[in-house]
Amino acid sequence: MNKIFTLLLTGVVLTSCGSKTDKKKEEPAAQETAATYEANWESIKEHYKDPEWFNDSKFGIFIHWGAYAVPAYGSEWYPRQMYMDTATFSAQLKLGQKGPNATYLHHKETYGDQKTFGYKDFIPMFKAEKFDAKEWIDIFKKSGAKYVIPVADHHDGFAMYKSNTTRWNSVDMGPKRDVLGELFKEGREQGMIMGASSHYAFNWSFYNKKDKFDTTDPEFADLYSAKGKDLTEPVSEEFKKLWWDRTTDLIDNYQPDILWFDFYLDIPDYKEYRPKIAAYYYNKGIEWGKEVVINDKNFDHEAFPEGTVIYDLERGKLPGIRKLPWQTDTSIGKNSWCYVTNWESRTANSLVDDLVDIVSKNGNLLLNVGPKADGTIPEDQKEILFQIGDWLNVNGEAIYDTEYWSTFGEGPTEVKKGHHSEGQNKGFTGQDIRFTKKGDKLYAIMMEWPEGNKVDIKSLGKANEYGKELNIKNVRLLGSDAKISFDVKDDALSISNLGSKTGNFAHVLEISL
Repeated sequence: MNKIFTLLLTGVVLTSCGSKTDKKKEEPAAQETAATYEANWESIKEHYKDPEWFNDSKFGIFIHWGAYAVPAYGSEWYPRQMYMDTATFSAQLKLGQKGPNATYLHHKETYGDQKTFGYKDFIPMFKAEKFDAKEWIDIFKKSGAKYVIPVADHHDGFAMYKSNTTRWNSVDMGPKRDVLGELFKEGREQGMIMGASSHYAFNWSFYNKKDKFDTTDPEFADLYSAKGKDLTEPVSEEFKKLWWDRTTDLIDNYQPDILWFDFYLDIPDYKEYRPKIAAYYYNKGIEWGKEVVINDKNFDHEAFPEGTVIYDLERGKLPGIRKLPWQTDTSIGKNSWCYVTNWESRTANSLVDDLVDIVSKNGNLLLNVGPKADGTIPEDQKEILFQIGDWLNVNGEAIYDTEYWSTFGEGPTEVKKGHHSEGQNKGFTGQDIRFTKKGDKLYAIMMEWPEGNKVDIKSLGKANEYGKELNIKNVRLLGSDAKISFDVKDDALSISNLGSKTGNFAHVLEISL
């Protein structure tokens, strides 16, 4: 269920509560007290509660933007794949295709040899001359998003903010602007919740190291990492300390409401740093007088114990309700997270369906955009965001500030579970219904307009375990003034005439109880 904690500091005490109705947050009584969270999971589990505001927000925007947008080829993994000359290895060092990667060949043909023109040479070309933080935040607000998470550090090692730990940052190089800082300032002025993502842990193993590449040049080890040529070399203590310094620098100077971590932090090498960074960040939240939250994938095991962070699924969903809040992160782009010239967008209809399905199961949707290197958001991506926003303008009451119901829904279409499973899912039908609730309202969301303008909702029948205690007083189609007649039967809530179709995406029945 949704949870909120009230911060009441007397000495070292933090008192938590979990009331859905008590949403007032009191300021910490004293900032000079000792840390509440200790760097162990027992302490973190004792004090941590998922923030109410996160679960209420439901919809956020992710932004993958960096020097990898300059070549605009392949994906945001261009910096890795441009050095894959004999084979392509996954992040887990599993052998993919043998032979040179297509990005490697493209780079040699387009920019020259990787020894003389390496990834570092894209950074001066990354000028962001049309970047306008206000325009971006205006677009995101119009989409209906409540929070924004720009990528602060990607695997490539280039910081999109004023870093005190690396020269490879957007203020000293490339755009010569504090991209993260500008977005945070504008977003917060417009009432958005602002987070930052860190993918830097993987920088250690991101680049292939061979003498024929510039990645072994010690002059650039602070971009390409100091790892040697052995692909299996464990993360060094020096690099882990660098990761810590870089992450705490980001936390201290930007005070993100959300700190989103990518998969590589989950590996055993970083085990001792996970409770340490969680305690550090959560204590900072107390110092700042606000609730903060970590998002993590727990990619192949429970790296962050359940109940200590928000569980995040990459390009995947859950088949049923998770009582603890969770999140799906996916991209508008089918084939990339960063802008590429052959970008293929998903439809707004499929993304609205994802949002509805996820929210019905107590989750949030974090939707990625990929701006061009010049700082413009492509028109096709903007149009999709605006279509989602138009749908939320009509139907947002069934999404924002809602809770999951007794069952997430009904219908013939099953949803696959787990990371990277979205490509296995089939489209929803008019018989697929999803439920949310708020106060005395139950929302039945039809994923497609049903044939014949009629629908039978089996979960709401008098003989059904979920519907037997309900007293349905009225049914209304959001966005329509038509009066809807309904009949509560033993086997279903039956509506024989929904009236005229409203909108092109999921359709919401507001049921008054």
